Amino acid sequence: MARARDGAGPALNRKIPTGLLGGSFNPAHGGHRAISLNVIEALGLDELWWLVSPGNPLKPKAGMAPLPARLGSARRMARRSPIRATAIEAELGTRYTVDTLKRLVRRYPNRRFIWIMGADNLVQLPQWRDWREIARLMPIAVVARPGYNDRAHARRAMGWLRRFVRPADQKSHWTDWRPPALVFLRFSPDVRSATAIRQANPRWFERYEGRAMRDPLTRSWLVEPTEKGRI
Repeated sequence: MARARDGAGPALNRKIPTGLLGGSFNPAHGGHRAISLNVIEALGLDELWWLVSPGNPLKPKAGMAPLPARLGSARRMARRSPIRATAIEAELGTRYTVDTLKRLVRRYPNRRFIWIMGADNLVQLPQWRDWREIARLMPIAVVARPGYNDRAHARRAMGWLRRFVRPADQKSHWTDWRPPALVFLRFSPDVRSATAIRQANPRWFERYEGRAMRDPLTRSWLVEPTEKGRI
């Protein structure tokens, strides 16, 4: 199927369905890729963007690799797929997810975005700035994770979001939903983790040292930003 591209005009007379998945990607690994490909298929996405965070104040700084290395690992893992890895938040200068999403909606008016998050992040959602506004900006797809799903339903976020949950069998129609709208996605569990990779190879990022890194989305060359993060 032919796909519209940014600046391609109204040839298909539709907005490009695009997923947004934020994270540290410290490093990106096969589990990120597998889940993302499952999400792309389940939601009928043209693309899914990995938003590689400049930093996350909810995570310890110790062990966090430099942003260029994390973007490099994400680019490598996203090769030959509809996944685009980007450190656009470093260019935008946004600190909070709600501000990033607002800027992306304005910057890419020919795209229809859906925010992708794990059930573990749904547990933490009330700690994020203007988290209800995030839900009002675009639909949300929550990917089930073992050990977090029951807790996610019991937390304060679901106390407000529960009324907006859509049936999973309607997930392919998310572009027609008016936010707030939430859908839960379940796939076979993937046990791979960045923590295990770092434990096995704490110096994994050295392969990217001294290499210029170009952002596949913005096409700008990456410069290590000042300390920022997503909450």
